[in-house]
Amino acid sequence: MWSTFLVTDEEGRTVGPAAAGTVGGALGGAAPGAGGLTNLMTGRSTFGGNKRRKKTSTGHTMSEAQEGKIKLAFFVAIVGVVLTILGVGTEFWVELSPPKSFYNNQTCLTAHYGLWKGCTKSLWVADIDPERESCGPADLPGESNCTYFKFFTTGENTVMFQKTTRKNLNVAAAMLTLFSLFLMVMGAICITMSLSKEIIFFLKPASVCFFLSGVMVLLSLMVFHQSVLALLASDHTVPLHHELSWSVTCIGCAGAVLIMGGILFLLLALPYSPWQRCLPQKDSSS
Repeated sequence: MWSTFLVTDEEGRTVGPAAAGTVGGALGGAAPGAGGLTNLMTGRSTFGGNKRRKKTSTGHTMSEAQEGKIKLAFFVAIVGVVLTILGVGTEFWVELSPPKSFYNNQTCLTAHYGLWKGCTKSLWVADIDPERESCGPADLPGESNCTYFKFFTTGENTVMFQKTTRKNLNVAAAMLTLFSLFLMVMGAICITMSLSKEIIFFLKPASVCFFLSGVMVLLSLMVFHQSVLALLASDHTVPLHHELSWSVTCIGCAGAVLIMGGILFLLLALPYSPWQRCLPQKDSSS
């Protein structure tokens, strides 16, 4: 009397019955469940060498090539995030400098500030380029004094070279950058979930977050420039020369890179390739 047993895989599915004591026959192909048992014995079952990739919520498998493209686009977005943090955290957005001979002294005074604090620096006139008419640049050695703005605490304006800042514009520029950083964090979370869960749907909100963050970074740059113009127009007692510094360059590049990253994520989220739609491949038979 023969007794039978069922062979199941790791997910609990029945592979096939096999007769007890006829393992040799099963390996030889006599038993009905020989294929399943042979696969189990040779390691070619579902828990063997052929591992299946996860499927997305729409049923489509995220290929390794598509995953690589997502990681590359994410790297582009991360570059924009780093540039934004570098620009927001530094105070070299604009440099203000009167004529170097304005004080009729061996030293002259220059200033530079950003979103959060401003610095004044005393420079030696002898260290300044003879062809330069204004005091500066601010990276020359000298005695520096930096203070944080009181826009966000007491609401007071700051006076520099007898000119008064417009706190409303400065606060608006700072709030735009902070909200853009929040959107960058949300976009990064969406991309992380998309890569870990292999769900392409998360690319769409990520593209919106990075695109809007880039737009807000550029808007903050425009608002800040308007605040600088309002500062210069508040008083004309001291003639000032102003120039945007390297922090603004970081912010401008960050906005462009973030917008490009958002567009890349949107293209990757499409169910078809836009290049194949715009440039269809010709049939080889024609």
